[in-house]
This record gives sequence, structure tokens and C-alpha cells, in this order.
Amino acid sequence: MRQKRKRPVRGLKCPFCESGKKPDYKEVEALQRFVSDRGKIIPRSRTGVCAKHQRHLAQAIKRGRFLGLIPFTTQI
Repeated sequence: MRQKRKRPVRGLKCPFCESGKKPDYKEVEALQRFVSDRGKIIPRSRTGVCAKHQRHLAQAIKRGRFLGLIPFTTQI
């Protein structure tokens, strides 16, 4: 039998919980931190955002994309 590898627990804290703010689609600079250079939303396992704020963050990024504030993809 194979044993599952356990991922090391990272000491990341949710930046939205610490500051007491919610992700907002109008704060483009703050949202750019959570979008990769290819335009994909970075998962919470890499950013340290809690589940509740990750849902709000994804919605804010999608709203920003729809309004043209954040690009869908980068030009290569």
C-alpha cells in the first residue's frame, strides 16, 4: 500500500481577514496579486486566502474582467 504524502502546512494568513476588508472589483492593483501572468485566478493553496474570501475574490476578478478593468488574458 502506498502512503499519501502530506503537504506541509503553510503559515499563511488570509490578507482579507487580517485587514477586515472584502475583495472589491474596483481595487485593480489588489486583485492583480491574485491573478497569474497568464490571466488565471491563483488557487487559495498558493495565496493563503480563506475559502469565504476566495469565493468573493473570484467574483470580484470576474466582475473586473467583464467591466474591462482586468484583462482576460495577456497578449503573447
